[in-house]
Amino acid sequence: MNERAFVVRHTRLQDVPGLPHIRLHLSDDIYSVWGAVQREIGEPDAPIPYWAFAWGGGLALATYLREHPEAVAGCRVLDLASGSGLDAIAAMHAGAAEVTAVDIDRYAIAAIGLNARTNRAKVEVKRVDLLDDEPPDVDVILAGDCWYEETFAVRVTAWLQRARERGIQVLIGDPGRRYLDPSIAQEIASYEVRSTTDLEDLGRSHATVYAVVARPAST
Repeated sequence: MNERAFVVRHTRLQDVPGLPHIRLHLSDDIYSVWGAVQREIGEPDAPIPYWAFAWGGGLALATYLREHPEAVAGCRVLDLASGSGLDAIAAMHAGAAEVTAVDIDRYAIAAIGLNARTNRAKVEVKRVDLLDDEPPDVDVILAGDCWYEETFAVRVTAWLQRARERGIQVLIGDPGRRYLDPSIAQEIASYEVRSTTDLEDLGRSHATVYAVVARPAST
């Protein structure tokens, strides 16, 4: 089964909680879709299908962009670890000049394409790990829900700080995960959001949007 067919089979098109102007292909049960991925690719240690759900940090970012479209209007935007493509779609709806969504999961790439088409959002989709490279030439980077695992969180944090030091605006969304270092970011908004999965007890969540700050110059 190809990736797009797999996503369609194991999700249903539905409104995003708190963002009724966006519809996504989402799963109703993380364990059933996770098991389906494991069987499909023959890997019992397959990663969680993050693309099949709307998570707290991404919901907060999307809400922020709806309320503050000036944050991305006319900008070149990169949505890092895009998952379902929620924030990439929200950025296009807010008036971004162009949006690129990146993820390393091939099913996420399929989901982003399907969701962008459903929401009539022109999004370039790339399957790539950018974290070992220099940040690309964009104006804004969005990063939602990237602080769930320590090793990945360290890589993401270092890369986003490099991006900020290059003059790129970086906006992140997170519901209070332990691996987000609060010293890297300034809180700019907070929301009550309802994730579409109860994993990590995020069925009802307070999530925050931050602007990443540049590290002080060495003296």
